[in-house]
Amino acid sequence: MKTTIELVLEPEQYFIEKRLRQAVAREIKINDSDINHIQVLRRSIDSRRSKIKYHVTAEVYTHSDKYKKVERCGDYKNVEHSDQVIIVGAGPAGMFAALRALELGLRPIIVERGKCVRDRKFDIARLAKEGMVNENSNWCFGEGGAGTFSDGKLYTRSTKRGNVGYVIDRLIEHGADENIAIDAHAHIGTDRLSDIITRIRKTIEDHGGAYYFDNRVTDLILDGDKVIGVKTSGGNTFEGCAVILATGHSARDIYELFDRKGWAIEAKPFAMGVRVEHPQSLINSIQYHSEDYSQFLPPAAYSLVTQVNGHGVFSFCMCPGGIIVPAATASEQQVVNGMSNSRRNSPYANSGIAVTVDIKDVPQYSKHGALALLRFQQDVEKDMFKAAGYSLKAPSQRLNDFCNGRESKRLNRSSYIAGCTTAPLHQLLPDFVVSSLQQGFRDFGNKMKGFYTESANILAVESRTSSPVRIPRNDDYEHIQLHNLYPCGEGAGYAGGITSSAMDGINCVEAIARKMGRLQ
Repeated sequence: MKTTIELVLEPEQYFIEKRLRQAVAREIKINDSDINHIQVLRRSIDSRRSKIKYHVTAEVYTHSDKYKKVERCGDYKNVEHSDQVIIVGAGPAGMFAALRALELGLRPIIVERGKCVRDRKFDIARLAKEGMVNENSNWCFGEGGAGTFSDGKLYTRSTKRGNVGYVIDRLIEHGADENIAIDAHAHIGTDRLSDIITRIRKTIEDHGGAYYFDNRVTDLILDGDKVIGVKTSGGNTFEGCAVILATGHSARDIYELFDRKGWAIEAKPFAMGVRVEHPQSLINSIQYHSEDYSQFLPPAAYSLVTQVNGHGVFSFCMCPGGIIVPAATASEQQVVNGMSNSRRNSPYANSGIAVTVDIKDVPQYSKHGALALLRFQQDVEKDMFKAAGYSLKAPSQRLNDFCNGRESKRLNRSSYIAGCTTAPLHQLLPDFVVSSLQQGFRDFGNKMKGFYTESANILAVESRTSSPVRIPRNDDYEHIQLHNLYPCGEGAGYAGGITSSAMDGINCVEAIARKMGRLQ
């Protein structure tokens, strides 16, 4: 017999198999020897009280009932001679659009400005060590997109945008830990993502799809108002029945192309702020209410939000046991981001703390039209580069000094791999960002006692939270002006993170299939 139960367990009860079986047996009032298998469906940590608990939903198989492992395999077709869909960008949106295209009998042609994930690692290493930015191969551009080297968080669980389960299944199929299917805040880890992404490419190529790296798209090929392909910087052209534009939130040259050609784009609110870094041990003691917390608990995370004078202030891409990395995509930019490996074993915890930005906040930029917020974003990044002595060092300040408007005489140790330099960020960042962050940090200190501390640094600037431009589309996912063009993912302003971007890619390729009569 199979029974579904919900349990509240101590960490030791969950992770020690004998104690888990005993707890389950007590719940359903049987002997633990009668249990054949316990399959956990969902789990989450409840740290609101001094006694930390796991909330668990599980299926229990007893007596003669046998558990059958779920098969997670896509129904891929050989598409070598099928209609081609051109996918611009090999990030989550592009990759999952390609996987779904295989199932729908369409041939995905992925055109990527950067390099494959193996070669991309060398450019990232050079960026960190020498401060040399390859504008087509960096933390944001290349196979896997920005998500490859920023943690692999899979926090989206809403089904409103699409089939989350499909995304999780494809990741597990290609090597992700099966626990990502049950964790409320699943995480893959940068160290594992690169292998998963390589396996996804192999699946796509083995079934007739194709990748073209080092091909930055510079123009669209039009037949009247229909997009039939793309041109690249190397002089190559790629044509197909439709084009999915999944270039990511930092592909500014695409926005410039649309603006220059007069194709519809619009300014989109985004968020800007800093990356705050605490000792992980401090965050653990705050969240777990003790410095002597269980060995069965993971490095603690947090999620914070407040409102300050009409601006949202919120934590973004929180990385327990992580490091801070340089995320510039061109010269004369200073941008920071966070990441962590699967073990989350760094002694630091970092998170973006961002302030919502709307065109009303920067009226002096309205003259730039649809690119207004992009120009604002660019100017702040240039200012931070200048503040860092024209280097990729991060302008930094102690958290309490920033909030009290005083310069830091010295900084705490930091994980930031390009190095920090002290700077008066309370004077350098835009005024409305500064005032919102200052009050936001104080509010967070009231919510998490100990968060507001001189032991934390803030590093600037966290500016690539999302795209400051949207490429508008209709209800069928098609650009409102250019037919057969499907703006997609974070770069088009319709997603935020790996899971939502992947679902948006799937939705776009399914829209193409419906238009072609391949899907009802």
